[in-house]
Amino acid sequence: MHEATRTSHQIENQYSMDDADLPPEWAVHTARVYTPAESERERQYHLYDHSTNDLRLKVAPASLDGDDQPGYALTVTSYPELECSERQRVRTVLTFERCDELARRFMLLFSARYDGAGSLERAREYAAVRTQSHR
Repeated sequence: MHEATRTSHQIENQYSMDDADLPPEWAVHTARVYTPAESERERQYHLYDHSTNDLRLKVAPASLDGDDQPGYALTVTSYPELECSERQRVRTVLTFERCDELARRFMLLFSARYDGAGSLERAREYAAVRTQSHR
């Protein structure tokens, strides 16, 4: 039990350091590390909120959305706590680190285009298109 507490504390400190790397308009809403019952591999899950609370990014295992696809998915949700919320999967990649890197890229691109409530959808689309893989 003591070992688990120490590990949890180390993880919390890691997230605090990561917050400093976020653009100023963004904050960590939730950050979890867990091990699913059917696996021995540790998984991570992060939610990031824009300061307006009108946009949320999720970096989570793709399987949480019901996919059989391995890896992590970056998902953006407009107006996350409202009935009219819109969710869009931006990209799926193999590792948490790469997905989190893409989330931070999305944040920077969104922040560069966002100019108040009237520009939310345009800024979201701008960031999503530039974060998606180019085939």
